[in-house]
Amino acid sequence: MTEIHEAPPGEFNAAVLAASLAGKHAADTVEILNGLQPSDAADVVRLLPREAAIEILDKPELYFGAEIIAALPRHVAGALLAGMSADVAADIVQLLEEPAKTELLGELDGVSRGAIVDLLAYPENTAGAMMTTEFVSVPSTWTVEQTLQHVRSVERTRETVYAIYLLDPVNRRIVGAVSLRRLISGEPSAKISALALEPITTLPLTDREDVARLIAKYDLLAVPVIDKAGHLLGIVTVDDIIDAIIEESTEDVQKFGGMSATEEPYMQIGMMDMIRKRGGWLAVLFVSEMLTASVMQHFEGELEKALVLTLFIPLIMSSGGNSGSQATSLLIRSLALQDVKLDDWWRVMLRELPTGMILGGVLGVIGLVRVVLWQKLGIYDYGEHWILVGLTVASALIGVVAFGSVAGSMLPFALQRVGFDPASASAPFVATLVDVTGLMIYFSVALLILRGTLL
Repeated sequence: MTEIHEAPPGEFNAAVLAASLAGKHAADTVEILNGLQPSDAADVVRLLPREAAIEILDKPELYFGAEIIAALPRHVAGALLAGMSADVAADIVQLLEEPAKTELLGELDGVSRGAIVDLLAYPENTAGAMMTTEFVSVPSTWTVEQTLQHVRSVERTRETVYAIYLLDPVNRRIVGAVSLRRLISGEPSAKISALALEPITTLPLTDREDVARLIAKYDLLAVPVIDKAGHLLGIVTVDDIIDAIIEESTEDVQKFGGMSATEEPYMQIGMMDMIRKRGGWLAVLFVSEMLTASVMQHFEGELEKALVLTLFIPLIMSSGGNSGSQATSLLIRSLALQDVKLDDWWRVMLRELPTGMILGGVLGVIGLVRVVLWQKLGIYDYGEHWILVGLTVASALIGVVAFGSVAGSMLPFALQRVGFDPASASAPFVATLVDVTGLMIYFSVALLILRGTLL
């Protein structure tokens, strides 16, 4: 038996760590490996029992599965890939560089290689790309006892056994689905078809968000993916959908924050990648904000005559931007959940306009009260026409918040109409748009109310 020597303090020893991981839950092991360099993690994985290594590599929470596979000897990596879930193995192979990708595919047996190659042919973020080909299917003519025996024999090689799919024995098309719960409660001699329900299916090119809605609507543990002829290609399991939802939500949050979506965890993103992901959006937003300066230059004369107006510019701009961001976030989520459709844009606009005016009116009253209190309490002197200044601020807030609400709600519709992700309507972009128009509204209202007095 090989003796394991303790490593000096602070020195990495793969053998010691691998031995300490024996018996640990795969999720706990993944957390430990995520804290290592990919090459060190590969050394640890190589020393683990094959089944344990496969279970770890199958976890989507593992940061650098592709790097670990690439660092392992080809015959070891091939054996691990062959034992993994086909969908996870395909994701790893897709991330590999050449010649490692071709070499590893060559290490696989024909069945494993064919399954991975087929999955790689589907576009990213579709049911076909997410599905696994490791499901339980039986002829529809079998009995409950035959099906149970088959489930017992294949259980270790299937991603899930909680749903069993019935195939026509002649043309191999899917004709029914039986849950494991119904199966074990059936009479052993009964035909499995007597327990079957009509299968809820999807096509391989269906977007993953639509698959998630299908699983949520019918409360499924898995949804079968079929071709146009009705042949069962694979299944998308609920755990795959949860992983996809987390990834999709992360991308949307990052886009809404004003940056390009990142695939790596924060601590794994390189400095140059971080700058590239964030710098482009910042530059676009900066150029957009230059329009704000242009608007202020246009009203330079009015500002010189009534400097008191400058005191409320931050308040006007932030209120409009906040209302726009609120509306945008509401509509992005509603479009994603299909609570509203593209054709509902006019109904949304008719709803947001009065909502924005009421919200603006509330803020306007608060702003007016603030001006009155500061003037009466002697905190600040807004001049001889202070009441008109207060009315200007209040009136401008109604217009700016109403415009922000309408613009913020319409932007996701416009982006989806032209084929972009509505989440690209980031909060900073909406705020920039409303800043420019908000200033124009503010100074236009000031010209109407203060003409002949301060202006």
